[in-house]
Amino acid sequence: MITDISQLDPNGTYSYADYLKWQFDESVELIKGKLYRMSPAPKRAHQLAVSHLLIDIGNFLGNKRCEIYTAPFDVRLPVRNERKPDQLHTVVQPDICVVCDESKLDDSGCLGAPDWVIEITSPRTIKKDFNEKYNLYEQSGVKEYWIIVPKENIVHVYVLENGEYALVDIYESGDIPSRTFPELTIRYERIFP
Repeated sequence: MITDISQLDPNGTYSYADYLKWQFDESVELIKGKLYRMSPAPKRAHQLAVSHLLIDIGNFLGNKRCEIYTAPFDVRLPVRNERKPDQLHTVVQPDICVVCDESKLDDSGCLGAPDWVIEITSPRTIKKDFNEKYNLYEQSGVKEYWIIVPKENIVHVYVLENGEYALVDIYESGDIPSRTFPELTIRYERIFP
């Protein structure tokens, strides 16, 4: 069991089996076998946005068969059909994810692409959210991806079309519609009060 992140080779390649053996004081993610440290405790604005989104989306889902989760919640994204921990090399913890296929859910989290992922950037994660995670979610088949940028008070909304993300819009005000759930709109003021 490894308890100190400094014991790991920063250039090493790791699997979900390795990840399960770690007991660090800080949270980490694996993207294609590479270790990424997560930001320290988020700022209040981040937590408020997560809380409001969780309430609004959760209330909308009500008795629907979809479920909403917030970090920390392991989302394991296999390449092809890998299912065993030593074969998986990507484990992320989206700020918010919605999963409608209950066969992807198990006691460890989600194995496969959620239907909708929302990431709220911080100065430390913005590059990863717009690059590594964007590419990862696109390749994995996440149907809808929102990137919320608190520093600029904007929301980027992407949808998967023919295997690639298309930018729907960048919202700076008004209602923000979900493409996964067309009847659901989120008020901009709920994200940026």
